[in-house]
Amino acid sequence: MQLDHATIVTADLDTARHFFVEIAGLTEGARPPFPAAGYWLYANGRPVLHLLDATATAPRAAGRSAPRIDHLAFRLDSAAEWQALLARLHAAGVDHHTAQVPQMGAQAAEQQLFVALAPGVVIEFVTALPHGQLHAQR
Repeated sequence: MQLDHATIVTADLDTARHFFVEIAGLTEGARPPFPAAGYWLYANGRPVLHLLDATATAPRAAGRSAPRIDHLAFRLDSAAEWQALLARLHAAGVDHHTAQVPQMGAQAAEQQLFVALAPGVVIEFVTALPHGQLHAQR
């Protein structure tokens, strides 16, 4: 089993699209002709993130709680990808903070970078690359 895609419902569709395309590095691609506005964003040729206009979604059934995703995480496997992400974040003036997942057994420590895209929507970028490789190309 593998994750197919995630959907973010947002009232600011264009800002979300801009972040995921211009900052995160996903590409906008083909999307079926759904009646509600939205975008399908691709990574490595696959549609992995669907953005949907919150103002066009149907009202929720009475008594049904709103689903919630705490955050999405994208893995970067090369120092060049990490450096390119940092450059885009800095160029766009996007606030972010970093953290580290401590080493666990034989699994190496991982570096994390978090961006609060909108209230309730956090995007994480994670890599297992050593800290020195992540900053060597600045």
